[in-house]
Amino acid sequence: MTTPSARYPGRPRTAVAVLVVAALPALGGAVLQLASRLPLTPDVLFLVVDVLVGLIYGCVASVILWRRSHPVAWLIALAGIGGGLAALGGGWASFAMTHPVPAGAIGIGLFGSAWVPGTLSLFLVVPWLIRESPLTPLAWAGLAAGVVVTLALTVQRVVFPMADNGMLLLAVVLVGLVTAAGVVRRRRYGPVGERPGLGLLAAGTTLMALSFLPLVLVPYTSAGLVLLVPVSHLACQALFPGALLVTVLRNRLWGIDLAVSRAVLAGLLTLGMAAVYAALVWAASWMVGSSVVAQVIAAVGVVLAVQPIRSWLEKRVRRLVWGEASSPGRAALRIGASLSTVHDARALDQLAAAVGDALRLESVTLSLIDDRNTAGRWGTATSPPLELAVHEHDDGAQTVAGMLAVTPRPGELLDRRTRESLDRLQPILAAGLGLVRASRQVARARDAATSARLAERRLIRRELHDGMGPWLSGLQLGLQGARNVMHADPDAADAVLVALQEEAAQRVQDVRLLSRSLLPPTLEEQGLGVAVRELAARHAEAGFVLELEGLLLEDPELLRALDPRVAAVAYAVLSESALNAARHSGADRCLLEVTHDQGTGLLGDSEALVVTCSDSGTGRAVEARDGVGTASMRERVQELGGTFEIAPALEGSGVLVRARLPLQPMAVLP
Repeated sequence: MTTPSARYPGRPRTAVAVLVVAALPALGGAVLQLASRLPLTPDVLFLVVDVLVGLIYGCVASVILWRRSHPVAWLIALAGIGGGLAALGGGWASFAMTHPVPAGAIGIGLFGSAWVPGTLSLFLVVPWLIRESPLTPLAWAGLAAGVVVTLALTVQRVVFPMADNGMLLLAVVLVGLVTAAGVVRRRRYGPVGERPGLGLLAAGTTLMALSFLPLVLVPYTSAGLVLLVPVSHLACQALFPGALLVTVLRNRLWGIDLAVSRAVLAGLLTLGMAAVYAALVWAASWMVGSSVVAQVIAAVGVVLAVQPIRSWLEKRVRRLVWGEASSPGRAALRIGASLSTVHDARALDQLAAAVGDALRLESVTLSLIDDRNTAGRWGTATSPPLELAVHEHDDGAQTVAGMLAVTPRPGELLDRRTRESLDRLQPILAAGLGLVRASRQVARARDAATSARLAERRLIRRELHDGMGPWLSGLQLGLQGARNVMHADPDAADAVLVALQEEAAQRVQDVRLLSRSLLPPTLEEQGLGVAVRELAARHAEAGFVLELEGLLLEDPELLRALDPRVAAVAYAVLSESALNAARHSGADRCLLEVTHDQGTGLLGDSEALVVTCSDSGTGRAVEARDGVGTASMRERVQELGGTFEIAPALEGSGVLVRARLPLQPMAVLP
């Protein structure tokens, strides 16, 4: 398959030559017109149009030819060169009227015909060719009609300049409107990748076609026509060149990858509107006569009539180019309103879409700083993104809440206005990221709480199934045995009943121990310190020593003031770890310690309570898996937003269990 660069190679030298050949005659015509010192007349507007055509389309053709020598570039070059030659011819004809120079008739001929083939090709031929997909039969028919009408009017203007061309001009208008309709149809039903910018191209094509309508409806000698035609052509120069560039560059047709600052594009469009506005004021002043008072009245009247339209158009142009970036306050309101819908797994996607849509970007990626794998994406990036850190402020401290990566639409650069809008949106984005983070933390906490409850239920089920269940079965068998020998051997029956009574007493203690390990009454009434000391006393009765250090001895009042959720989880970790050490370590003691960690104040490192249990026993096998109790500890710690780890003891033997619990745990929904 032939690549665009191979089929339509760039021609930098030709591009420069086209710019020179189009711009120099245009500027020369303007200089000659000024040098003629003829009074300003409506005919000067036609020359102004030709000068603008030479300069503007010469630049547009040069930009495209530099990168790709596509037929569209050559047709635009034809329009620029034709406009430049027409301007030179008009200027030379005016200069010849006041100076003894030859060939004034040649200048008039150029002024009347040089612009025709290129200008007509712009809106009768070029719109059919701005594409990468093959031409359809309908497109071929429209292209053929445009070529035929362009050639016919060109021949008429060159060979038969005085002949009636009313029907040809009507054909120009009709074929132009058909071409615009074809562009609209492509925008609606054509390839998705070629649709951006076609709406603007359709509007420009329509305006170009309608600008020839006065030549059909009004006799050429009418004064109103002399003004209306060039003024409408001036309006076209404010829209159509931008439509061509936007369509080609935004779609990156034919492999062209060129970024144009949105500030430049908006400035050109606004400047074009201002030129049309000034021309209307001047034209109205000319139509009412030479009276100074009449001209002033006409100018003021046009200003009052057109000013609201001009202001509206200017806002629309800025909105078209920048989106809500033209009004940062409006962008903030729009993105802030989107936060009300941030409530599900697509929250970050919704927030990224709001930013991209408001600022008219190509793509937006928004991610949390503490979880870069969790990101919201909108659009598809086709160029390296601009990455910005999103900062949040908390009690005067600035922290990074997330990262924002954006790319401009093809053919554009991120200008200063858009960057400033992104900076001003920082508080809104930080709030949105905070809301997303909180929502995800609540979801994780809810899952952890559910897992912890299930683990506790499994623990109780295990105790009932493995402990109470078999014991009750044994009790039933023992009672049956005592009953069987009660009459034959009363002493044996009595011995069995005594043994069963002792076993029942032990099981009662086991049930109490299980209940206390889940949530002892002392913990709620007197705090963590007292509850742990009672735990140590119970283990001491069984011959296992719990050594207490840290806040357990130094500051029991602080432990009493703990959040009940933190105290409950801390006790669960200490009691389960001590029980595991007593059962499996082989040591005769373990160390329980509770300390206060001030934290760094950074994200994820807040003030916390640290509980540890260490022993000097045989240690834990590397391949060992968490049991029900250990899994329950881990899940309950994570439920509060804390961390849990099991590692070898610092002295090289035994096990170290460590849990870090934030003093202000995350809220857990039931």
